[in-house]
Order: sequence, then structure tokens, then C-alpha cells
Amino acid sequence: MTLAIPSPTRAAEAVPAVPPVVGSRLVVPLVDGTRVPYANLDHAASAPCLEAVRDAVDELLPWYASVHRGAGFASQVSTRVLEQSREVLRRFVGAHRTDAVVFTRNTTDSLNLLARAVPGGTSVVLFDTEHHAALLPWRGPRVRRLRTPADADGAVRALDNALAECAAGPRLVVLTAASNVTGELWPVAELAAVARRHGARTVLDAAQLAPHRPVDIGALDVDWVALSGHKLYAPFGAGALIGRADWLRAAEPYLAGGGATASVTDRGDRLAVSWSPGVERHEAGSPNVVGPHALAVACETITRHGWDAVVEHERVLLSRLRAGLATVPGLRPLDLFGADRVGVVSFTVDGLDSGLIAAALSAEHGIGVRDGLFCAHIATERLLRRAGGHEKRAVRASIGLATTAEHVDRLVSALRSLVADGPAAEYHLVDGRWAPVDDPRPLPPFVREVR
Repeated sequence: MTLAIPSPTRAAEAVPAVPPVVGSRLVVPLVDGTRVPYANLDHAASAPCLEAVRDAVDELLPWYASVHRGAGFASQVSTRVLEQSREVLRRFVGAHRTDAVVFTRNTTDSLNLLARAVPGGTSVVLFDTEHHAALLPWRGPRVRRLRTPADADGAVRALDNALAECAAGPRLVVLTAASNVTGELWPVAELAAVARRHGARTVLDAAQLAPHRPVDIGALDVDWVALSGHKLYAPFGAGALIGRADWLRAAEPYLAGGGATASVTDRGDRLAVSWSPGVERHEAGSPNVVGPHALAVACETITRHGWDAVVEHERVLLSRLRAGLATVPGLRPLDLFGADRVGVVSFTVDGLDSGLIAAALSAEHGIGVRDGLFCAHIATERLLRRAGGHEKRAVRASIGLATTAEHVDRLVSALRSLVADGPAAEYHLVDGRWAPVDDPRPLPPFVREVR
């Protein structure tokens, strides 16, 4: 049974054109033997590759070589590409020319690196609703985790009070720009102003913000920004930590190895190591040249296309999505404090297991969403309790450059059908995850069975 969907608010609004992504014409199989265009509504987990990024990687690959110490021409080209990528990232977040750009694997890697670099005795203050990447790296008696209050003003007051009670010495505040559970924007500038007033430094987890809105390290007045290429349409294994260089230059290397050293000499019973004086001490090993280049090209492509179109594209689709979800019986959205948000919506549906919803959306409708606690267990479990109902996990739908109005409408229609009639196929639990019984969907030929 298919139910008619009331037209969402602003249903007639045109969706602005945005940079094209790889896979936008992907067709996936369904359990009934048919195929449909894939509706990717899981951008908050990982975003597809921009076509411009794919083309740039293809252009670079024949020139790929190890960097910094190679005399060969290809090595010189790769070195130049890596270093120009630093400059692009610096401009992308509005960093000062003296600020460091350390290439990492992702935001998690960046925040763990900074956690290793903070001076001894540093007090760290953060909210306990952070993504695990920002929540878990900080350990010790001087770490204070604040409960997220009911509104943004309460967050500012809570941080002000916590910093006033901190012991003397260095202080660091860890902030999230946009919640990966609800998409809501945190009052970063106001929180950073409080931190500055108390002499504290700030690091901003911008993983969920950078693909959706401009990030300006100067306007926000934060000291570091961490972001991930795989969320920024450049899934080639690179992220970045951008900001003040002094703590990074003074810290022991994040990894010990080649590239982090200025010299190593044999002193008989020990090795005498002199580490590189710059932030390259935190980039030991052969650098990932392709990843930083891909990330830089993604940043340049989005900036060149124009943020106004990117933001408006998302605003139109998010309005359509939220209006449509409001028509689904028993659907309970999760909200922190009702703030403006990027294109992320999490919810439960009364009487339907969230994992089963996600499995049915995939198998019967060709829709990709995420279900679970989203690597933010404390935040999600608290919001689930606040929303009411009995579900222990949530469903998350997230919009990106690849999202269309048809994807949004298909999701809403599928949810209404699931509420009215339940899944059309039979499902069972496999290793804790719902899956169709005797799933007939063929994998693509390049995927081999793991034995």
C-alpha cells in the first residue's frame, strides 16, 4: 500500500545546482529483483567524491612519488602539490599565514594529535554530547565534561562557570561546530569569546560543518580547526588540523619515524634524536600526497562554485525533508535545543526498530541512511530519552550535494508505507544487524567473498 504524501512546505522551490559528485547516477538492486537510482541520505557518515576531485586525482597519479627528499622530477612535483595543498586548506578556513596545517587521516586523528600536544597540567573543558572523536582523546584529572543544557545560552553560561573554576595553568576548550546527531549549529563564536575571556584556547571539531557552511577561524576566534576529507567530498584518507603552531612545535612527535627527524646519531647505548623543528615532526612516514591534494581540490571546488548555492540547496531540501517527516505517524525527531542546523535529521518511529527501518529502506527502496547511536552515545541516548518512546537507537537521514528532491520524497513515502504496512520482505538479525532473509541482491563483480 502506498500513501499519498501531503505536499511539504516550499515543495515548489527550485533546488540550486551544486558541484556534481561521483555516483549520482548509481543504480542499486532491490530484494524484489528490480533496480532503482540510489538515494544517498547518509552524507553525515561519509560523503561521495566530487567529480572534480576524481579528475584531479587521475591527473596527479602519473606524477605520484615520495615527497620532500626525492631528487626526481616526479618527486618535486608531488612535493609541490603537497605543500600547495597546505596553502589551500589555510585559505579555506581563513587561517593566518603562520598557522600550522598538519595533514592527518581524519578529524579523529587530528584531535588525538592535539591531545598529545597539549602541555602538561592543561585543563580541558568540553560538553559530554560531543562525537567520540572529540570526547575520548582527553584523559586525566583536569578534564571536565559538561552536560549539554537545554538551550544555547545555557551552554555559554555553563562554560563560563566551568572555566572560572579551573585550576591555574593552560586551558583548552573543545567545541563542536555542528552536531552529527541533529545537525544543530552550536554557538561557537559566543563560546569561543567566553574561552578567550578566561585565557583558554579552543579547538573546533568542524567535521560536520565544513561540508555545509564556510568555516572562518578568525571570525569564530578559535585556535584550531579539525576536519575530514571523507566528509568533504574527498574520500582519499586525509584530514587536517589547522591552527596555532606553538604547542605543536613544542610537543613530542605524534608518531616516531622518518620525516619527523632532523638527525639520528648512534651514541652507543642509545640513539640521539633531533626532531624536525616544524610541525612536520607530526607527519612521520611517507605522506599521503593524494589525500591532501583531493581535500584541497574539494575545498577549492566548493568555494569557487559559491557557498550561497550550496547553503540554499541544503536549505530547500532540509525544509522539504522536515515537512515530510512531520507527516509520518509516530515519528519522533531528536533535537538538542532547536537551533539552526545543517542537513541532518535523526528520529525514531514508534513500534519500529531503527535498524529494521534502515534495512528495509535499503532493501526495498534503495535508500541509504544510518541507524544507531552515531559515535555519540551519550548525546543520542539522552536525546532518545527526551524524545520519549521506547527505541534504544535512532535513524539518521543526512543531506549533501548528491541529494535531490526525489530522494527526500522517496524517504518520506517509504517511511509512511513502513508505518502503515510494515516491511514487505522478511528480515532476520545477522551479527546484530537486520538483513533480508536469503538476500537476493547481487554484489558488484569487483567485491569478492571474504573467506
